[in-house]
Amino acid sequence: MTRPVAWETFTAILFDLDGVITPTAVVHMRAWEEMFNAYLQEKTPGAPAYTDQDYFAYVDGKPRYDGVRDFLASRDIRLPEGTPDDAPELETVCGLGNRKNNAFNLVLERDGVEAYPGSVEFLDYLATLDVRLGVVSSSVNAPTVLKAAGLLDRFETVVSGAVADEQGLPGKPAPDTFVYAGKVLGATPSEAVVLEDAVSGVRAGKAGDFALVVGVDRGAGHDTLTAAGASLVVSDLAELVPDRHSPDPARGAQQ
Repeated sequence: MTRPVAWETFTAILFDLDGVITPTAVVHMRAWEEMFNAYLQEKTPGAPAYTDQDYFAYVDGKPRYDGVRDFLASRDIRLPEGTPDDAPELETVCGLGNRKNNAFNLVLERDGVEAYPGSVEFLDYLATLDVRLGVVSSSVNAPTVLKAAGLLDRFETVVSGAVADEQGLPGKPAPDTFVYAGKVLGATPSEAVVLEDAVSGVRAGKAGDFALVVGVDRGAGHDTLTAAGASLVVSDLAELVPDRHSPDPARGAQQ
C-alpha cells in the first residue's frame, strides 16, 4: 500500500511528461527502435539489434542527442557531433537525433495521444489544492504533446528541451531543469516534488535534493528506481490520490 503524502504541504509538483503523464514513452521507444535498428543494419549488418533494454539504459529521459551519443558509445560507434540543424540523412549525432524526431512527430500526428487515466485523476485531485504544477521534459515536443492530450492548461510552466537549450541548462540526470522549473514556480527544491519514470530523471531529482522524488514504474523496475534515488515508487499516479475513506493523509504522513 502506498504511504500517504501530504501534497498540500508542498509549493510545487514537477512532472516528467513521457511515461508519467502520457504514454508517449511508448511512441518514443518505437521511434528510437526503428531509427537505431535501421542505422545499425546500414552501418554494421548483422550487428545485435537495439532493444528496449538499450532504451532504458542509454536513452530514457535524456536529451535526444545525449541519447544518440550514449547508445552509439555502447556499441563503440563514434560520429561527428554535427549541429541541431543537420538534415536527418546526415551521419552525425544530431542527424540521427533529428531522424528519430521526425519519426516521432509522424506517429504523434497520425495516432494522437491520450493521458494515462490515473495521471488525470491525480491532476484532478491536485487542482483542489493550493499547489503549483509544472512539467520538466527533455523533449522539445512537450508543449505539443500536452496540447494533443488536452492538458496544456493544467501547468503553469513547461520546461522542455527547447527551454533548456535557451537557458543553457544541462539535461537530466543533472538537476538543473527541475531546479529552474521550481524557481519559475516560486519553489526551492526543499519545497518541491519530482515525479519521474526514467532512471536519469530520478537521479536528477535526487541530485537536486528535492523534498520528495516519486518514481513511476513504467518498465524501469521498482528496485532500479529506488536504487537511483526514488523515495517512493508507484505503478500509476492514481495510487497517489488519497482514499476518501482513509484517515486524513496529512495527519498520517506526520505521525
